Amino acid sequence: MKKADYIWMDGEFVPWDEAKIHILSHVVHYGTSVFEGLRAYHGKKGTAVFRLREHIDRLFYSAKIYRMPIPYSKEELFNAVLETIKKNNLKECYIRPIVYRGYGELGVDPSKCPVQVTIAVWEWGAYLGPEALEKGVDVMISTWRRMAPNTFPAMAKAGANYMNSQLIKMEALQYGLVEGIALDFLGYISEGSGENIFLVKDGKLYTPSFGSSILLGITRDSVIRIAKDLGYEVLEMRIPREFLYMADEAFFTGSAAEITPIRSVDKIVIGEGKRGPITKQIQEELLGIMRGEKEDRYGWLTYVT
Repeated sequence: MKKADYIWMDGEFVPWDEAKIHILSHVVHYGTSVFEGLRAYHGKKGTAVFRLREHIDRLFYSAKIYRMPIPYSKEELFNAVLETIKKNNLKECYIRPIVYRGYGELGVDPSKCPVQVTIAVWEWGAYLGPEALEKGVDVMISTWRRMAPNTFPAMAKAGANYMNSQLIKMEALQYGLVEGIALDFLGYISEGSGENIFLVKDGKLYTPSFGSSILLGITRDSVIRIAKDLGYEVLEMRIPREFLYMADEAFFTGSAAEITPIRSVDKIVIGEGKRGPITKQIQEELLGIMRGEKEDRYGWLTYVT
């Protein structure tokens, strides 16, 4: 990880190496955190954060599910993200706001532990590798499944949920692959360890529905809106595993992964084994907006001024 200069912690800027919490903080022992991941891009008009408002909204939704009252308003954290980027003089960066239960008492009940907030930014390139955005990645169906309803809330972006993601990711790496795709509790396609997934078949886009234990991805939502405006039909539905192998194209979406084509699944080549034309069109449209090269017709960019 490439260090930045400062991290925002509970309203103050702290030097990167001094941004610490107590080892007995509740979050260390029980995973009591909710967080966001988003990016800022540098374009012709300067540095802009992609869909900042929506990410802050989701942070608050996640905290609400876990009964974590955030001690700042949405507007305060919105501005704190921008100030943290400015403080670190970064033109492009990954942004990680996190809300967590700090030092108070240990035990499953977190209610007597303070709710704390940190915002970190740093330079981070392509999440799945520098060539992945064009050439795609080789993945597998994981043996680990996503959580069932009424176990963990999949729609909350919570730290504890990512223990499941770690198992999916590590398994794929052990097999020499880049990523794993999890099935949901019924055996339908869910998502990657940290990405949503889209399939293309006969000119239509398919993506798992809300009931398949997915995170409601903001990049996912962006792709759906762009694809529909480009004239493509987008179907949100339960998708059986074998449909992956039949797809003409497949790709991951996420703030870290952006739009990353999938080259093969379980060593079965998808389509022609490279980025397909529809993936390329949507990828270029979205990245064009993110980088200020295309009109921000959706109002998704917040400039750092």
